[in-house]
Amino acid sequence: MAYQSLRLEYLQIPPVSRAYTTACVLTTAAVQLELITPFQLYFNPELIFKHFQIWRLITNFLFFGPVGFNFLFNMIFLYRYCRMLEEGSFRGRTADFVFMFLFGGFLMTIFGLFVSLVFLGQAFTIMLVYVWSRRNPYVRMNFFGLLNFQAPFLPWVLMGFSLLLGNSIIVDLLGIAVGHIYFFLEDVFPIQPGGIRILKTPSILKAIFDTPDEDPNYNPLPEERPGGFAWGEGQRLGG
Repeated sequence: MAYQSLRLEYLQIPPVSRAYTTACVLTTAAVQLELITPFQLYFNPELIFKHFQIWRLITNFLFFGPVGFNFLFNMIFLYRYCRMLEEGSFRGRTADFVFMFLFGGFLMTIFGLFVSLVFLGQAFTIMLVYVWSRRNPYVRMNFFGLLNFQAPFLPWVLMGFSLLLGNSIIVDLLGIAVGHIYFFLEDVFPIQPGGIRILKTPSILKAIFDTPDEDPNYNPLPEERPGGFAWGEGQRLGG
């Protein structure tokens, strides 16, 4: 019975969030079981471009370190905000969501050539958090029951938390920078006087991922589900 409930809950996760989260968990499990090592996964431009180990362009986004607090913290935030984006502002727009993944991954790979980062998964999570937070500016957040703030401050709070843990903030800054570039090009610049839409999802992605809505009259509600964990509970201002 528990297995069936867990299976149904798993299948209810939207496809992109389910695929990415599952890939991260399976990659970490393979490392823990010593089927592979992190040395086969990390971002190394020389091995990628000179030795054609192309898989590293993907695997460096899938490993968050050994199972522990840092891994669980990152996986919870990845699952949570990836799912809320896909079920919220990207509802019915799977191709656009996949394109955001590809665009963000491409920019981070380019930046990764100039900074000493071997795994970019955490930066990718911060990018997702940043985009969600900017699209939900009036949601109030609670971080571990200690801090109350509005959603746009969440990426910066997470960066401060990383600093307290003694981690490098370069990862967080990279995620924030890429998230801001995407948000600006997608949500801000097109509505400015003289602005144009620069980011356009390729038609091949739309053909592969987008399907007709079950209800063409469906009008998505604002994302009302930022709660679920003590450090991310929130409610709309005035609610």
